[in-house]
Amino acid sequence: MTALLSVQELTKLFGGVAAVDRVSFALPKGKLTGLIGPNGSGKSTMINLISGLHSPTRGTVQFKGQDITSLPPHRIACLGIARTFQLLRLFGDLSAFENVLIGAHLRGKHGFAAACGGPLLTGAEERRLHDLAREALEFVGLGPRAGVKAKLLTSGEGRLLEIARAIVAEPELVLLDEPAAGLNSAETGVLAEKLLSLVERGKTLLLVDHHMSLVMNVVSSVIVLAGGRVLTIGTPQEVQADGRVIESYLGSGEIYRRHRAKREVSEH
Repeated sequence: MTALLSVQELTKLFGGVAAVDRVSFALPKGKLTGLIGPNGSGKSTMINLISGLHSPTRGTVQFKGQDITSLPPHRIACLGIARTFQLLRLFGDLSAFENVLIGAHLRGKHGFAAACGGPLLTGAEERRLHDLAREALEFVGLGPRAGVKAKLLTSGEGRLLEIARAIVAEPELVLLDEPAAGLNSAETGVLAEKLLSLVERGKTLLLVDHHMSLVMNVVSSVIVLAGGRVLTIGTPQEVQADGRVIESYLGSGEIYRRHRAKREVSEH
């Protein structure tokens, strides 16, 4: 299976402490891969390294065979990698539509996309970006809320708005950092549907989340980090049955609770 992105021996030190330690993995094209682990295992740091927010101490990141290690975030975005953030980074006083339109300009050749090196947009191209922004809002179910200021949206709507802004530029790879944080069960269900729809559209997704039911129900494979290192990589079924994973979550992890519940059911 063709890898869209590969990470080799990636390491990030903060004050001499390894937040990520010699991590290697590959993301297959057109698949949804989960990245899980206990708090402090290096998940968000990994997202930051791939997206260029942090530069690695050692190791490499390759996207479509190109070395993107230590490229600045705007260059990585121009190459076709988008991301969301654990803490919402929306423009509160701008409407939902305006927030998505900012992301749409990565498709164009001005604004944020000036860094991509293209000419200015024509009026027709600008109208096309407006259409794309509306389509992205409709896709995540926020079409009727397009004119509402971002700061007035619910937490769940804000998460969906970030996804709309990430996908409107039609990236090949989307990095999702805790998109289910603060969502209720109904909103999480909607999120799961949208993620699977993106995969059906050919997108490649890397999902970081503590919501194990969400992760295990939508991903095709799971990378487990513990202490900044890869503990294991496997299917959801393999990971949930792995004693090392269960041990890493012992006492507080949902994987452990789910495994124990399944075992109790099987014993009766």
